[in-house]
Amino acid sequence: MKYIIEHMEKGFTQWVILEYSQILRDVGRENLILTSLPDGTTEKDIPEQLVKLGLQWSTKDVTQFIPSTTPKSKLCLLDPKAEIDLQPSDKGEFDYFIFGGILGDHPPKDRTGELREKLQCPGRRLGDLQMSTDTAVRTTKIILDGTALEKINFIDYPEIRFSKHEAIEMPFRYVVEGGKPILPEGMLGLLKRDSERSLDDFF
Repeated sequence: MKYIIEHMEKGFTQWVILEYSQILRDVGRENLILTSLPDGTTEKDIPEQLVKLGLQWSTKDVTQFIPSTTPKSKLCLLDPKAEIDLQPSDKGEFDYFIFGGILGDHPPKDRTGELREKLQCPGRRLGDLQMSTDTAVRTTKIILDGTALEKINFIDYPEIRFSKHEAIEMPFRYVVEGGKPILPEGMLGLLKRDSERSLDDFF
């Protein structure tokens, strides 16, 4: 099975790079494809970290990238507005699992709606709260590997504390491991640097 992310951001922020890098580690370079990069994109435009991890990408949008011989019944859009939650049995139903965007807005702006209109394919939910993109892919893989959604341990809107007086609340749902939310490698450092820059704005 393949995981496709329809890239809806302009370029690659450091946050995006960290999330995509973690997804590559989680599902393997052969199973992740990034679609809808701007026309004219070359490998020089792809962040070095993602190139080293073997990111597959295309300037085609997802409807052009997936072979025309693939029936829509084999495509699954991970859609917060779907009526059915993803189940382990769906592993045998679909060949492609498609995710829209990155860095979801809070509150959500239904950016997945663009894909819903384009694909006209079956959709599945991952519960009722917005996840970061790496968490959505991770949760999908956990479910397809045999663990039902309701059995996964999540934390909602975790507070990341750097010191007694310094913390940030993440506006997403995350998978928990060892009592802590799973964040992309390097994300804590990025959050701390961003927090310090924000504090500097006051002085």
